[in-house]
Amino acid sequence: MSLRFRSLFVNALTFSRVPLITAFMATAMTAEFRRSWLLAIVAFACMALAAFSDLLDGRLARRWKVVSTFGKLADPLMDKVFFIVTFPTLLWLIGMQGENRIHFAVMLAFTVLYILRDQWVTFLRAVASTYRADVSAMWLGKVRTALSFPAAGLIYAYIAFHSHLPASWDGPMLAAVYAMEAFLIVLNVYSCAVYTRVYWPYIVRAIGADSDDS
Repeated sequence: MSLRFRSLFVNALTFSRVPLITAFMATAMTAEFRRSWLLAIVAFACMALAAFSDLLDGRLARRWKVVSTFGKLADPLMDKVFFIVTFPTLLWLIGMQGENRIHFAVMLAFTVLYILRDQWVTFLRAVASTYRADVSAMWLGKVRTALSFPAAGLIYAYIAFHSHLPASWDGPMLAAVYAMEAFLIVLNVYSCAVYTRVYWPYIVRAIGADSDDS
């Protein structure tokens, strides 16, 4: 394979998360309306493929030596698309089932925190980049992202299939989901704090520069 083909393939794999996660949203919503096991399995498969593409594109780019600035920018953007589509969809599904208001509230906090954290970190990086700071992803951010994909799948699996399982399983499964969501909420807050601490000097410099100009 030519270098150009390899680069195009890796980028196509990265951007495949958009149609895959959009298909998840549409299929999961249809599965909820129709109470269809088959459609729920298809929705889960779409989400799993989207998550797998995140794991595979970076590895292929490094193995095939086609790591690029475009890819480094596209990959986190596709991660944000995944979160922005997936977590509100999960929130909607919980609301449609109307079985657990507490879980709905937890998922709402979870979703809002994810979206706000990503926007805040993007802002911090944008300011820091004007001072030529290193704005590459920190290990904490990579861990958060890596854990978020399987977590989304497990949350959806519980929402879609728990009513079809023995009632005695529901309590332990929901407790596990709560524990996972609580851990990721704490990780999001901690990640936000770490990024803020690292990039705060650049925010102070930017504010000072604006004050001097005025």
